Amino acid sequence: MQTNTEHGIGEGVSAGTGDAAPRHGFRPAERLIDLANAVRAVPDLPRAALVELLVRHGESPDELTEQAFSERDAGELRGAAAQMAQLLTEADTDRAALALNALLAACGARPRLSRHDGHPWHLHVDRGDDAGWADWFLASSALALAQILTEHGRVPWGECAASGCTTLYLGTGPGSARRYCSSACATRERVAAHRRRKKAGK
Repeated sequence: MQTNTEHGIGEGVSAGTGDAAPRHGFRPAERLIDLANAVRAVPDLPRAALVELLVRHGESPDELTEQAFSERDAGELRGAAAQMAQLLTEADTDRAALALNALLAACGARPRLSRHDGHPWHLHVDRGDDAGWADWFLASSALALAQILTEHGRVPWGECAASGCTTLYLGTGPGSARRYCSSACATRERVAAHRRRKKAGK
């Protein structure tokens, strides 16, 4: 595999799921959230849907042909996304840090600069340019979360606290810690809580 570029590990994303608009540059934390949520919603997400998500996050369609990104690659990537989704539900900072350390060690992550397929120099954190898609995804995602945890001093990600919603989110924006994947979920929960209090006061 000669793809899997990384431009900029840190993120300013606060949305729970990505939109359909193309992104500029490479944002591994946004990509992680989108793939983790997609695979959580559809565990056997088709290869074509994975390709669409990867292209949305900066990968070239020419590097995602059936030969370069096979059904086997897709299956391994789904497994990696499910593994990262589990980590994204860890709310304890110490446990999350230890899990990220273990994941980085398992991936053999060693930051290095790479230039291939017409791309400018960019950061890779997988085993090499021939690393599999799953290894690449795990290593780059773990490094992104490690930097975010370091910058915030706590776990700013999680699963939406709204009733009936299991969307994963990154709360890396300013302000207090987030509990919801979106303003819609936060508003719905506030309204429900207000109605419960009003009913209890009767």
